[in-house]
Amino acid sequence: MPTNKQVAIIGGGPAGLMAAETLAAAGVRVAVYDAMPSVGRKFLLAGRGGLNLTHTEAQAQFLSRYGNRSQAVAPWLQGFSAQALRDWVHALGHDTFVGTSGRVFPTDKKAAPLLRAWLHRLRESGVVFHVRHRWLGWVENNALRFATPDGERQIRADAVVLALGGGSWAKLGSDGAWVPILQAQGVPVAALQPANCGFDVGWSEHLRSRFAGQAIKSVVLDFTAAAGAPFRKQGELMLTATGLEGGLIYAASARLRDAIAATGSATIHLDLAPGWERARLTREIAHPRGSRSVSSHLHSRVNIHGVKMALLREIGSAEDFADPARLAALIKALPIRLIAPRPLDEAISSAGGVMFEALDAHGMLRTLPGVFCAGEMLDWEAPTGGYLLTACFASGRAAGLGVLAWLGAI
Repeated sequence: MPTNKQVAIIGGGPAGLMAAETLAAAGVRVAVYDAMPSVGRKFLLAGRGGLNLTHTEAQAQFLSRYGNRSQAVAPWLQGFSAQALRDWVHALGHDTFVGTSGRVFPTDKKAAPLLRAWLHRLRESGVVFHVRHRWLGWVENNALRFATPDGERQIRADAVVLALGGGSWAKLGSDGAWVPILQAQGVPVAALQPANCGFDVGWSEHLRSRFAGQAIKSVVLDFTAAAGAPFRKQGELMLTATGLEGGLIYAASARLRDAIAATGSATIHLDLAPGWERARLTREIAHPRGSRSVSSHLHSRVNIHGVKMALLREIGSAEDFADPARLAALIKALPIRLIAPRPLDEAISSAGGVMFEALDAHGMLRTLPGVFCAGEMLDWEAPTGGYLLTACFASGRAAGLGVLAWLGAI
């Protein structure tokens, strides 16, 4: 590969940085441009929760996490698998470990040391970084336009990788400002939507004021849309002032969001007592409670108390509490109607973006030769658990390889 070629990477998240690394390793001159004062800001935010890098589950199950885009994502993961990501981390001088759920973390569970090591290696390989450069599109001669603290700047490059993120966490740089720029160039873009997000319910003031922020531990969430396979998973939720969030509901968020879009709401059912058979619950609830309150009775007999008890009070009727069989049924399948996803900017990630149909087999935009796309700005989504980061890294590598093929052919 001739080393006089210059590639511009726009976006300094995992996808953009991996594209830069792939290109620099082949001897291409690479410049990374980012609108923020530093790169990798959303990556650092992910590290606050322990930096779940990837997952150890079998490849077929891993791939299924990408839903109806699994076949589009598959080539990325074939080229850069979950194990390849772990090997890459190890090569940066950091160890990883597997948690009890199969999730993979750096040993120190921090993002900052890993990012520092990566940026050092990129700079050593010749990658140049330009921060506070907000991409504005193109001028007529196909030069790239950037707004900088010193005024507008125009850059020419032999190829471009766009890795601009989705639309969540705008303050970290993923603001979706690229959407109208690409649409004006005839690129089809699916509307950005929240993914891995919380949902509004519309609680009473009593529940909001007394229980917002409390975890709802060890529950099973059931949801079946009008079309599609049933969803059933055990985990934890968080009751918020507006509704529900947390890992368990994030895992079902794509189904719930789509159901609300189709019908106006989505009703989930929570099993508040996993492991208890309904018949046993009924017997325990029916046990004479004497002078004790219903709350004390449920706490002592079936371990329902705190926020779980509050949810029962919120949803159940006087008739439910008067009938042990009805109350047991409610505990095993508490219906909660979700009315809206939380706003896009609050979501962990976003769905929608540049449609795969707009790309050729190398990730290049069909209407813009020499312009490639990678990462979350593409139209795919995945639940938390390492799937998002793995695909972002892998798509960046795929885009870098696509650029190399393009440069070799022109």
